[in-house]
Amino acid sequence: MELQQLPKDKVIMQHNMITSGRYDFTACQLDILFLLLASLEKDDDKEKKYNLYAKDIESITGREWHYNQLQQATEDMGSRMFTIETERSLKQIWLFSGFEYMKGKGYFTASVSPEARPYLFELKNNFTIFQLKSVLSCSSKYAKRLYTLACQWRAVGKITIEIAKLKEMLYLKDPKNKVPEQFTEVNAFRKNVLEISKQQINTHTDITFDYELHKKGRSFHSITIYVNYNRVNTKEVDIQTSLTYQKAVSTVEAYGISKAYAELIAQKYMPEFEALIEQIKKQKNKSQIEDPAAY
Repeated sequence: MELQQLPKDKVIMQHNMITSGRYDFTACQLDILFLLLASLEKDDDKEKKYNLYAKDIESITGREWHYNQLQQATEDMGSRMFTIETERSLKQIWLFSGFEYMKGKGYFTASVSPEARPYLFELKNNFTIFQLKSVLSCSSKYAKRLYTLACQWRAVGKITIEIAKLKEMLYLKDPKNKVPEQFTEVNAFRKNVLEISKQQINTHTDITFDYELHKKGRSFHSITIYVNYNRVNTKEVDIQTSLTYQKAVSTVEAYGISKAYAELIAQKYMPEFEALIEQIKKQKNKSQIEDPAAY
């Protein structure tokens, strides 16, 4: 049996160059990106295509994805680029080389472009950790971006950055001024970006988010973002462990079985466990089994 659903507490490790890069994705496109990141494995073949299931998003967030919405999102992603700037260069990359929708199967495949692979796989020393459920539960694309940025800064607890720089990262301001800036009034930026993000991050994620705007002269010039990471709600996930194994553990735990036994079953007895579950489902009088976990 192929396990489709990702564990809700799956931890994503995302390269900081991508986290802080400048790009413009919709909320749906960001969900596709994060779902791909959660599906990556360390030893993946460079030609591997990733199966992304709409049901995974629905099970984690309760939001329904329609295929026409997904197809429009992936079509637009083909022309969206990431701008990654360092002291030595400015690089423009496209993450995906193609998508394919499998009719009647409930999933589509994503192919990663060769140029993007180093930023997705070489994550040994430079990465951001955040939770899939948290980032998918935020509906605002700005909340999703600010959540991943806040996770990058949570080790120090706060970060002060120029408002113009933050708006460039969120694709609200073109550094070359070829495209009109969005939310030029600070009240509009606060209302439509910062306050919405603050409400969604503090409601749906494992961190608390707050901010303070600072003036330089008469105008607001910079922003301090405060991050208070709540470790109580976070489960550590070993990036070396395969996603298939993590899915199996999550599936077994869903039946009320302790983590220790779930790990043992997932490692050695998963076929027998699946057969037992099918046997239970076929029983006519299910009331005979009062405690499925003990059974």
